[in-house]
Amino acid sequence: MVEKSKPSVYFFFKSINLGLKNRKKLKDFIILLFKKEGKKIEQLNYIFCNDRYLLEINKKYLGHNFYTDIITFKLSEGKKPIIADIYISKERVWDNAHLLEKTFQTELHRVIFHGALHLCNYYDKGRKQKSKMTRREDHYLSKYFS
Repeated sequence: MVEKSKPSVYFFFKSINLGLKNRKKLKDFIILLFKKEGKKIEQLNYIFCNDRYLLEINKKYLGHNFYTDIITFKLSEGKKPIIADIYISKERVWDNAHLLEKTFQTELHRVIFHGALHLCNYYDKGRKQKSKMTRREDHYLSKYFS
């Protein structure tokens, strides 16, 4: 009999201090998000970094020469449980929070959930897709902070 492994969520910090609070609660909530969306995960690695680091990843792997707040790489294939790396720029989250008049913590969690939702087949390229993605982000933000 093959033993099923428990889903794992890890947080890594690349040359930054983030002040990420309630990590256990957040990890459990991310696992619950995937369960609610009908997706199985094996391992998620959130890598928090600065703009310069994420810009280099954006150039090297996506051929884009611009700053972004998040890049999600799904590493598993097909219907296998999801394994992924999610890179988040602290500086972009900070700037976006200021621009949107949100707290840093709220915007940080929105971006964390945004990356997870990409892995659940939500996208944000067109107006309709973006609207659907935003509604799901808002849904999970309200559940997490209630």
